[in-house]
Amino acid sequence: MAYAVGLDYGTNSVRCLIVDTSNGRELGTCVYEYETGEAGILLDAADHNVARQNPADYLKGVEVTVAGAIAEARKAEPKFDSKNIIGIGVDTTGSTPLPVDKNGTPLAMLDAFKDNLNAHAWLWKDHTGYAEAAEITELARKEHPEYLAKCGGTYSSEWFFSKILHCLRVAPKVFDAAYTWVEHADWLPAVLTGADAPEKIRRCRCAAGHKAMFCDEWGGYPDEAFLARLDPKLGKLRRTLGDKTYAVDQVAGKLTDAWASKLGLTAGIPVAMGAFDAHLGGVGSGIKAGVLVKIIGTSTCDMVVAPSSANLPDIPGICGIVDGSILPGFYGLEAGQSAVGDIFNWFVNYIQPGGKEAGSHQSLTEKAARLKPGQSGLLALDWNNGNRTILVDQRLTGLLLGQTLHTRPEEIYRALVEATAFGALTIINRFEEYGVEISEVVNCGGISEKNAMLMQIYADVTGREMKISRSAQTCALGSAIAAAVVGGAYPGFAKAQAAMCGIKETTFKPIPANHQVYRRLYGLYRQLHDGFGLKGQPLAMGNVMKELLEIKEKANA
Repeated sequence: MAYAVGLDYGTNSVRCLIVDTSNGRELGTCVYEYETGEAGILLDAADHNVARQNPADYLKGVEVTVAGAIAEARKAEPKFDSKNIIGIGVDTTGSTPLPVDKNGTPLAMLDAFKDNLNAHAWLWKDHTGYAEAAEITELARKEHPEYLAKCGGTYSSEWFFSKILHCLRVAPKVFDAAYTWVEHADWLPAVLTGADAPEKIRRCRCAAGHKAMFCDEWGGYPDEAFLARLDPKLGKLRRTLGDKTYAVDQVAGKLTDAWASKLGLTAGIPVAMGAFDAHLGGVGSGIKAGVLVKIIGTSTCDMVVAPSSANLPDIPGICGIVDGSILPGFYGLEAGQSAVGDIFNWFVNYIQPGGKEAGSHQSLTEKAARLKPGQSGLLALDWNNGNRTILVDQRLTGLLLGQTLHTRPEEIYRALVEATAFGALTIINRFEEYGVEISEVVNCGGISEKNAMLMQIYADVTGREMKISRSAQTCALGSAIAAAVVGGAYPGFAKAQAAMCGIKETTFKPIPANHQVYRRLYGLYRQLHDGFGLKGQPLAMGNVMKELLEIKEKANA
């Protein structure tokens, strides 16, 4: 028997999964909720853009979850022996960079900086660098448009250099104390393998390519002169980043004796290169050419792959076209929405319509499911946390249109779900407009598992069958698949996926009558989308409210 460990570092917790490499059977799992901050996130009441994390939680998380998963695996399989674990895979959120000193120690773990928010890991959803992102975009358009061509034409505040430049501006002492900055996806594998000294760290292809403008065509990361134009200190930082990145089928290193002792594993087993959670979620969902994988959680990440031999165009608004970022031998293309589950949680937890019981997710979903498409007369924009794709503008905000004195909480809840579905369709359309064919949609993540109403709405809005990955833990499973490959169980990802992945029997097919209504609503959504989201676009909205009323009246007739 051969087993693999997959570590999945999410926004609020880390999960460990132990998998039988022969068939993908999940023997043991354990989750550790980050202890620091609010649901694991360090916030600032004075600035809603701040979202940081304590790297000490990452280290405690690996110890707690590996021990817990091993204990559960022993219960599930009496013959299980942790000595038969052949490798470890790691995925994390991103871009989630953290400043480290010359020894590779995170500044947040030093007494001098432990209480400084800027010295902690800058979580993917931190948007404090929005001004710096605009500055990077403007300079790149003038001097190096090729830097932007592979990441949708606009640099985002969610990404690597905008966060670092913002730290330089607002916390120069932190920036000066840092020898370099490292993505969480690179730091954790480096720690487990004793390669966390900055000159030893191997940097992963997906983080560098999708979030830091890395491309072999121009020698790796943006050149020092370009970064120095933004700030001379940022130019000097470029020297610490290196010129090479590694795909997830490569080894970050071997598990050290010290960590093997802590985790109850065998020293010397390989640790795969890290990758982003969404990318390995795509792997765990069986991604291949023609398949769009949607990971639906607090936000979404939409991924497709195309053979490296394909002649792909640059696609405006897509967050990256990177060779080898998701699957070796394929271009990885990434898009997504900055908030989905977070929007529903905002309505339930912040607005609290009807109190805790009447306003719960379950109660609102049950009531909203009884409504017909268009019956509420409401239409929303899903930009409560900005727009990742296709506008790439984190300064956009949400909108709800069509309210009356009779509007019910469940109507608003459904409108918010529909808005995220319209956003999803916008992403699909953008891929296909540029020749990236999508023949199948596979969903994964907790929401796709739990909310049949949402899945049906997505099918009805997009006009496509919605399939669901067999595993409820696809990101961790993808990490375990990477571990199985570097551990020698399979020669490559295709065979590993064929053995370890699957699709649930239950799928959601579009209902033709519903799809027709949503086609009309989507036209109105695009009016709002373009009118409020595109600069210089004429705000011609005089028809929207009245058309919503017409659709509402017809649905209620």
